[in-house]
Amino acid sequence: MNFCNLATDYDGTLAEDGRVAKSTIKALESFRRSGRSIILVTGRELPQLLEVFDRIDLFDWIVAENGALLYHPATTQARLLTEPVPLHFVEEMRKRGVTPISTGGAIVATLRPHKNTVLEVIRELGIERQIIFNKDAVMVLPIGVDKASGLVAALKEMKLSWRDVAGIGDAENDIAFLRKCQCSVAVSNALDSVKAEVDFTTRAACGEGVVELINEILKDDLQSRCLIQHQGPITILSNTRS
Repeated sequence: MNFCNLATDYDGTLAEDGRVAKSTIKALESFRRSGRSIILVTGRELPQLLEVFDRIDLFDWIVAENGALLYHPATTQARLLTEPVPLHFVEEMRKRGVTPISTGGAIVATLRPHKNTVLEVIRELGIERQIIFNKDAVMVLPIGVDKASGLVAALKEMKLSWRDVAGIGDAENDIAFLRKCQCSVAVSNALDSVKAEVDFTTRAACGEGVVELINEILKDDLQSRCLIQHQGPITILSNTRS
């Protein structure tokens, strides 16, 4: 099989309004039964994810905090992949009225209206941090940490390469890992900037778009979309690309 792994975003991709539909769960189960693996790649902090979704057993690995944390559901072992949150940074943002603020092991998140304040605090404290956008959210992470770097760590654990991966997402922070996947896909509700980067876009939105991709992989390993194949990446020719 060409695509033995599915790497998928959570919010806006697998889930709509934080919830995963039963039809999507059934498709993920079918994908696993075929002998393939699934990696969840999310900007959420792990406790948030565990609170809203109780089927993490469907995933071989979870890349959380937008690439900063790696979690193995089978053993419940979590590993921070970078340095932890600088607490004085969080304290300074609170002093300046930034709210809400959410912190994980390495991620600090707030909303877009606070972008300029966040940048000011980063500069004034002299900390090496980057801002990553996720629709209305602003995520602050160590430089070089993103969904692609986190997925690299998961693939290393699984002894897989990018050539084995079909990836699907919907927002700006997904582009980093989608660009590296052998086949990259956007759900129909994805931002235009994401659709412009991927090999094709599903007809359906959110979880049903993931179901659509899974069905195509199980049907013919995406051969109906792969019109040219060579030693390098597969070239996907599709009139749905925008």
